[in-house]
Amino acid sequence: MKILTPIAAFLGLAACEPGPSPTVNSGNGASFGGQVRLGIDTLAEDGFAILRGKRVGLITNQTSVNRHGVKTRQVLHRDPRVNLVALFTPEHGLDGTEKAAAYISNRRDPLTGLTAFSLYGKTRKPTPSMLRGIDVMLFDLQDIGSRSYTYISTMILAMEACGENGVDFVVLDRPNPLGGNRINGPGMERKWISFVGQIPVPYCHGMTAGELARMTNAKGWNKRRCKLMVVPMRGWNRSMSWEQTGLRWVATSPNIPQRHSPRYYAATGIFGSLTGPDIGIGTREPFEYVGGKGVDPNSLKRYLDTLELDGISFDAYRSQRKPGWAGVKVKIHPNAGADLAGLNLIFINEINRRQSGSRDLFAQTSSSSMNIFNKVYGSERLKSELKSGVDPRKIIASWQRYHESFRRERAPYLLYR
Repeated sequence: MKILTPIAAFLGLAACEPGPSPTVNSGNGASFGGQVRLGIDTLAEDGFAILRGKRVGLITNQTSVNRHGVKTRQVLHRDPRVNLVALFTPEHGLDGTEKAAAYISNRRDPLTGLTAFSLYGKTRKPTPSMLRGIDVMLFDLQDIGSRSYTYISTMILAMEACGENGVDFVVLDRPNPLGGNRINGPGMERKWISFVGQIPVPYCHGMTAGELARMTNAKGWNKRRCKLMVVPMRGWNRSMSWEQTGLRWVATSPNIPQRHSPRYYAATGIFGSLTGPDIGIGTREPFEYVGGKGVDPNSLKRYLDTLELDGISFDAYRSQRKPGWAGVKVKIHPNAGADLAGLNLIFINEINRRQSGSRDLFAQTSSSSMNIFNKVYGSERLKSELKSGVDPRKIIASWQRYHESFRRERAPYLLYR
């Protein structure tokens, strides 16, 4: 691990060289121009020095904006010092409006006239032909801090492809909206590594994209290491919630519309990958509900309240969209001390106990969907543990030693205090 000089020293760059439409409303944070300077801002303030004389590719979507809200691809395309030659897009596409898991085709970007190669279609890894004529690849996507969200997987595979094809890789860093200290949830067993969990980290890892890139490259989690540089933020620290960054939230995908949505995704996304539960998808508050058919909402609320989960509260609800369905609406404080990913286990267990009919959520879920569930969770053990009567809180408590070990393991790769 080393610091590149002299440019990197000036910028504070960290390097590793081993050989719905995205609308923003009042609930989404401050006006553009907040106190935290993003990686793209740092890059621009240095006059794009590291890009001079190079042909540039950019992994981008609607979240790729500077602190003033200007799209990164426009910033680069308009500047005569930058030779932007190609765009690459993740799941949900260039504009973030495609549904989850929907394959996306290559397209022409109307703003720049450049081809936007899809990395969520026939291929999820840039091919040699896509990378031909590119000297340096920039990654500028807003992640949400949960392992199963696929933007980090896109980054990891692109790093591998760049390493294989002699293309430099630069991460323009952005905040983790869950903060930099939250380590929650299960680990990842190697046999379950997939595009919904590309690296062996906790479900909520508390790291930025740049930090994850450094750790991945240094530990050799990819088949091929790349020449990596991270352009860091300025003004961000690990204790910050998104609300404290002064940055405006841009929806990362149709079901992550609000600045608080990442917290709810962490708390119910695993639960929602089973067949049957209601988590609010299709409403204006996706991932904020926990319900099932025939559930007594008041009884469920009373039980969950007895758990005294730090920073978590519940309101009973009956679904207007799905008659006969009911449960609780979840409320999560930005600094909630509860293990957010662990809430999924409690919700699975309680909905299984309370919904009408003889089939539980696992029985309702097809074998192919259970395979996806296991990939998201990182293990196949949860079904047997819960069905044998293991208390979810015991499983959650069992993660603590791993969390402590991971906190030490990640320390050399962190860029912020």
